[in-house]
Amino acid sequence: MRAVAARPAPVARRVRTVLIWAGVGLLPAVVLLASTVGIGGPLLPVPTPDGSVPGIPLRYLAPALVVLLPAALLGRRPLLALGLALAGACTVTVATSAWENGYLSAVWYLQFLVVDAMVGLVAARFPGRIAVPAAAVVLVLQVTAGFVNSATGPVDRATSSVLLVVAAVVAGGAARARRRHAEESRAHAAVEAVTAERLRIAREVHDMVAHSIGVIAIQAGAGARVIDTQPGQARAALAAIEQTSRDTLAGLRRTVGALRHPQQAAASLDPPPGLVDLDRLVDVAADAGVRVAVRREGPPRPLPGEVDLAAYRIVQEALTNVVRHAGVDRCQVTLGYLPDGLRVEVVDAGRGAPPGGAGAGHGIVGMRERVTLLGGRFAAGSHPEGGFRVAARLPADGGRASVEMPAGADG
Repeated sequence: MRAVAARPAPVARRVRTVLIWAGVGLLPAVVLLASTVGIGGPLLPVPTPDGSVPGIPLRYLAPALVVLLPAALLGRRPLLALGLALAGACTVTVATSAWENGYLSAVWYLQFLVVDAMVGLVAARFPGRIAVPAAAVVLVLQVTAGFVNSATGPVDRATSSVLLVVAAVVAGGAARARRRHAEESRAHAAVEAVTAERLRIAREVHDMVAHSIGVIAIQAGAGARVIDTQPGQARAALAAIEQTSRDTLAGLRRTVGALRHPQQAAASLDPPPGLVDLDRLVDVAADAGVRVAVRREGPPRPLPGEVDLAAYRIVQEALTNVVRHAGVDRCQVTLGYLPDGLRVEVVDAGRGAPPGGAGAGHGIVGMRERVTLLGGRFAAGSHPEGGFRVAARLPADGGRASVEMPAGADG
């Protein structure tokens, strides 16, 4: 694997990092300034609709910067940001030299509301074993600072501190739980998608390989029996084996290629098989000694791709079972084009269900899964008049699945 050279950080990211740490570096000076601007100070003009120009004292700006400058670190180092903001708020609320009760109380609420919001963000980012001790430290220092501060009403502020810190921890914990649940749901959905894809690939490989190997086995046996007496028929059997083998290998290469390079699978121009290829299945079955009569009920019409593929695979697997197990030289395939879907039926007059039942192998199971995923109905088992019957109804509207599995045979 080639090593990928590390790219330098973008200029904007570097500038942002420098500004963040420059602001943190100025924090001690801002804390000192906020502790000494409590008395008087200039006003920040704020026009009003009546034309007057009152002002907001600039002395509130420095205390606000004490807790807002560390907030820039919340994205990367939330605990450090919380610690710096808490230390600055405690220092300002204790050391402020103002004599105004309203200003002292306003500074306390201004700074510790921001600190409590940081507690909620920490609880949303970290597990309880970290968030709860951090919240406890904040609560103790916040209540202590409220009693040390010379403003009136320390009990009211202590009560507010408890309520605010608890609410922040609960809200942050709930946000973290929702995020974890969403992550687990996405991971579970990804696992289910992988499992569904594995089952789909398993069905495709089974249907393709089982059908081909069954035909090859029949043709090889027929060729071996007549190679001395009927060399022409033996050559035809060998030609059928060659063609079937080539088609199977091509399909396996496509499947393996899609597994190895999934990003290139969508670029393949080979269409998936469908009912337009039904004549090829009929010819292959005829080469194996089984004549297939195809009957179509209703005017044929285009079908959704997944329905078309499922119908083809059902007919393919059913004909494979007829060739390998039925012991007859003919069967019938019926395609019924319904207003809301497609009916597929394959009937033979052979041996019927073996003692193992219909669920003994993978073919019937694969057909059932295909029909279930499309929301159709499926039945496979011995026919009342003898032989074996496979029937499926595939809706085009994706209705809810209903599966029926009588006893029957599978290959």
